[in-house]
Amino acid sequence: MLVLIRKARFYKVDEFGVKNYHNSYLIAIAFIMLYVTMFLFSAALIHFESAHIDANITSFYEAFWTLQMTASTIGYGDFHPVSTGGKVIATLMFYIGFGLVGFIVTKVLGSIIGFSNTDVRNRELRKQNSEIIERNKMLERKVDSLVKVLEKIS
Repeated sequence: MLVLIRKARFYKVDEFGVKNYHNSYLIAIAFIMLYVTMFLFSAALIHFESAHIDANITSFYEAFWTLQMTASTIGYGDFHPVSTGGKVIATLMFYIGFGLVGFIVTKVLGSIIGFSNTDVRNRELRKQNSEIIERNKMLERKVDSLVKVLEKIS
């Protein structure tokens, strides 16, 4: 019973059996993924930068701030990686963060502004397809019965 209650909070299943996750759930998962990634990458970034003599990122906080600015594409430039490993980490954070931040912004704006919902269009198309399939099955049955009648006549 508890499993059903938990599932009901995260998604709804439409008439075609497709799970439609709630935006709030998807946004929460994306934020968790973003900040866990930033946390882990910050540890790697501080590891690489601490070994470099010209490093300006000297604490976990500075590494986290740098990656947060990188993911958001703001990039204030107050801190920046100078080691090769640090640059690789920042580049990876850019691609991962840009995708996750873009996803979050899209979901939030879609909820507020109400962009056209492709889920609705997809459900409508599935409904139309199921109606067409039912019609084709009915026509097949009629053709089969007509063939049987013609076989009896000949």
